[in-house]
Amino acid sequence: MNPDPDPSRFRDLMLDSEPGFEEVLRCVFGVQDHEARLYLELLDAPDSTVAELANAVDRDRSNVNRGLSTLMEKDLADRRRRLLDSGGHVYQYRATPPDEARELMHRTLDEWAAYVHDRIDDFPNGD
Repeated sequence: MNPDPDPSRFRDLMLDSEPGFEEVLRCVFGVQDHEARLYLELLDAPDSTVAELANAVDRDRSNVNRGLSTLMEKDLADRRRRLLDSGGHVYQYRATPPDEARELMHRTLDEWAAYVHDRIDDFPNGD
């Protein structure tokens, strides 16, 4: 995880009087709106395929594939390969459970705070 996220994301979050889970998710992990929607859709429909997700979020499959890759890079989703009776296979995706995602958000935010504290400690003394 990159502990040096874009500070404007945190500024936007702090200015929101009542940020919801989706806003916090976007801020902490730097994901886009459609990626946060994909995460929430996976919570509602675990073991979804790309085609099912594309239909549910009204996005094309390539866009959904990129979004899922981002979520997997951020440890917010994983995939499983399921063999089909007709031959071949399909990948099914599942969101990281909310309690694990919350813990990951806390750790990520703590890493960012430590990074900021280090930058503060690097300020000149002014002596």
